[in-house]
Amino acid sequence: MWKQSSKGRAMYQPAITGTGVFVPPEVITNEELVESYNWHADWFNAEHAAEIAAGKVEAKEHSSAEFIFKASGILQRHVLTRDGLMDPERMYPHFRQRSDDEPCLMAEMALKAAAEALAKAGVAATEIDLVICAASNMERAYPAVSIEIQKLLGAKGFAFDMMVGCSSATVAVQAASDMIRNGSVRKALIVSPEITTGHIEWRDRDCHFIFGDACTAVVLERAEAAQGPLFLIRSCRCATEFSNNIRNNNGFLRRNRPDGMADRRDMQFVQEGRRVFKEVVPLVSAHILGHLHDEGLEAAALSRLWLHQANKAMNDMIGRRVLGRDPRPGETPNLLQEYANTSSAGAILAFDMSSDGMEPGDLGLICSYGAGYSVGSVLLERA
Repeated sequence: MWKQSSKGRAMYQPAITGTGVFVPPEVITNEELVESYNWHADWFNAEHAAEIAAGKVEAKEHSSAEFIFKASGILQRHVLTRDGLMDPERMYPHFRQRSDDEPCLMAEMALKAAAEALAKAGVAATEIDLVICAASNMERAYPAVSIEIQKLLGAKGFAFDMMVGCSSATVAVQAASDMIRNGSVRKALIVSPEITTGHIEWRDRDCHFIFGDACTAVVLERAEAAQGPLFLIRSCRCATEFSNNIRNNNGFLRRNRPDGMADRRDMQFVQEGRRVFKEVVPLVSAHILGHLHDEGLEAAALSRLWLHQANKAMNDMIGRRVLGRDPRPGETPNLLQEYANTSSAGAILAFDMSSDGMEPGDLGLICSYGAGYSVGSVLLERA
C-alpha cells in the first residue's frame, strides 16, 4: 500500500501491527501506601518538633486512601519492587546493583513487552530496523538504552532514546511512522519502560501516590507487510510549550554546583498540580480538536479516545471538551484504578487493553501529554 510523492518517491502507509505490555506483579494499595506514609510523617514531625514549633519547618500532614482516590482516581499501583518503598525510614525502592555486563532494568522490561508485541505482529526481532526507547527518564546517560535493547533483541538498523516526558511514546510514533512513510525504515519497535517509582518523591503527600511501573511496546511497519489485524496511522500531531510546572532538576551537572549532592526536593518529580490541571486540560483539548479539524473530522467520528492515564478528573474533562458531552462507558478508557500513572506507557497501555471490538473503518485517537509541556496525538483507523 503505497503512493507516489510529488517528487516521485514511493510513500508507504505506516501501521501499528502489534502492541505488548509488561506490568510487574508486585502491587501497593492506597491503604498500604498511606500506612507507610503516615508512619513516616509521624517520625518526621517528632524528629523536627523544635523546628516545627519555631515555624522553621512545616509539619507533614497525614494522608488517607480516600484523599488519594478523590484526587487521582487511583486505587493501587504495580511496582518493580516493594523493597524499600514501604520502609518509612527510606521511602524509595531498593534495586540490586548490576554489573555492566548485565542487561539494565529498563532493557529487561523492554524485552518482555517487545516479545509480546512482536508475536502479535508476526514479526521477528531480526526484521526490526529501528528501535526507539521512549520514556520520561533513562537509566543512564550513555550508551543509549535503546542500543542495548537493539543488541539484546538481535535487531538491525539503528536505535535512539527519546525523552519528551509523558508524551515520549506518541512523539516516537510520529518519528517512526514518518520514517516508514518515506521508505527509510521498514519495521520499527518503540518501547517505553517506565520505572516511575525510582524518580517520584515518596515523602511528599501531594504526589507519592501518582505513579506506577510498566512498559509498553509498539510494532510499526508498512501496512502492505502486515501479517494480521492492524491499525493504519492516518496522521500524527505533536506540540510542545515550555513550562516549569512539571520538573526534575537532577542531571549530570548536579555535583558541579553548590550543594549539588544535598537531599533536595527538586531533584525528584515536582509538579504544581493545580496549575498543571488548569493549563493542560485546555491545551490538550484544543490540540485534539485541531488535529481532527485538520483531518476534516468531527469528534463524533471517533470510536475511542485513548488518553494518557494521568488523572481521572483531567481525562473526564478533556473527554467532555472534545466530545461535547459526557463520554460513554469505554469511550475514553480509564485504567488508573489498577495501574496508576505509568507516564509515557499510559496511553499505549490504554490502547493495548481496550482496542478490541473495533470494526474495520472505526477511528480512534491516542493522545498523551505531560512535562514540557508536551502533547502527542495519533489518529488510527482499524483495518
